[in-house]
Amino acid sequence: MKELEVRADGSELSTVITFVDEQIEAVGCSPKTLMQIELSVEEIFVNIANYAYAPGTGSAIIRLDISGDPPTAEITFVDKGRQYDPLAKEDPDVTLPAKDRGIGGLGIFLTKKSMDEVSYVYRDGSNVFTMKKVLV
Repeated sequence: MKELEVRADGSELSTVITFVDEQIEAVGCSPKTLMQIELSVEEIFVNIANYAYAPGTGSAIIRLDISGDPPTAEITFVDKGRQYDPLAKEDPDVTLPAKDRGIGGLGIFLTKKSMDEVSYVYRDGSNVFTMKKVLV
């Protein structure tokens, strides 16, 4: 398992993406799978950066473990910000025109659809969001 700790700040997004890409590219997967992972990583990290500690600041830990056959990436985000379960929000009605939908929720909806598994738990004063994707 590899781990990266960064400031929960949007300026750290490229560091987080690079960290994830390096680990996944070492194992290999399709461009489509890599894109799905990158978009999901961006969604979760940007949400932490924008909302977890607002208006203050804090850190985020990103853990990445690749194991199994076929290889599966498990990516976990940990922050000590405000308790928030992004999976608790109702999915947006994507059958409605964009102008008729409420603001927010589309990114986590896409993450849920793109990843094989997603989970959230609040443990020991930390938000722990985990997502898994088979690397095909």
